Amino acid sequence: MYIEMKRYSVSQARMRLAEVLDSAERGESVLIEREGIRFQIVATKAKPAKKVTPIIEILDPSVERGDWTWTDGPDGLTFTPRKPR
Repeated sequence: MYIEMKRYSVSQARMRLAEVLDSAERGESVLIEREGIRFQIVATKAKPAKKVTPIIEILDPSVERGDWTWTDGPDGLTFTPRKPR
């Protein structure tokens, strides 16, 4: 049994990147050659992103409404009330 392998030069792969990726996604063997070195393109499923837990939990409704802000001063960051709009 003969398995057909798609081969591309780097310049061909650049021009046909979507085609290269689609072929790999379908499970076809895809090779890109550059200066005698062969690169095999293999599609894999990405793992879902981890859920990030927040570092700061907003408890005060006035902070959540945006009535307060951080101000950078000579002593570092300070928590200050916002000016009325």
